[in-house]
Amino acid sequence: MNKPLILVVEDDKAVQKLITTTLETQNYQYHTAGTGESSILEAVTKQPDIMILDLGLPDMDGVDIIKKVRTWSNMPIIVVSARSEDRDKISALDAGADDYLTKPFSVDELLARLRVSLRRVRYDNAKLQKDATVFLNGNLKVDYAAGCAWLDGEEVHLTPMEYKLLCLLAKNVGKVLTHNFIIHEIWGNYYSDIPALRVFMATLRKKIEKNSSQPKYIQTHIGVGYRMLRVGDDGKSS
Repeated sequence: MNKPLILVVEDDKAVQKLITTTLETQNYQYHTAGTGESSILEAVTKQPDIMILDLGLPDMDGVDIIKKVRTWSNMPIIVVSARSEDRDKISALDAGADDYLTKPFSVDELLARLRVSLRRVRYDNAKLQKDATVFLNGNLKVDYAAGCAWLDGEEVHLTPMEYKLLCLLAKNVGKVLTHNFIIHEIWGNYYSDIPALRVFMATLRKKIEKNSSQPKYIQTHIGVGYRMLRVGDDGKSS
């Protein structure tokens, strides 16, 4: 993983500066947010590797942010908060935080917590690439090794571009992928035609969605991008 991207969610400018300066010394990339609303937008659009989160934000409680992020992302969340009561720590960890650091904190301890989280990210990514040769989601099956897809036991005849899009969504199931992220991954930096992406996505949907007005597998996030929904054994999307 080259130059991990960290999202720093902190409204205290002095603490934010301390954290970002620390990240700069370790060659981490970072984005910052000072409100809950902007933090969720940054998380969706920038796809960071780790979030460092203060719980006491002006517009939203940090625990609510954790819950929202966990509906579509498994990225590590390290809470850095002045709240030191056990009930606050338990509440954040139960909501989905991976670690909890109490203010005031040492720079060395923050970096150590980051290294632990990054090792987990690297391990998870490596394991996913090694083990996931076949993707199963409801009645949809993608065999990466064979380069084929099936729906309800029948092969779906996809164009090379449709298959690439399907694989990208499948390998990021549950995550919102922005238009720019998809375009970069499929076509590279030299291409930026969002209308063309919408056309390709529409043709893919026609082949895997029985009811295009009520999509089961591919959800549109208007103005943002697309997400592959996880379909449970009961056939319901989430």
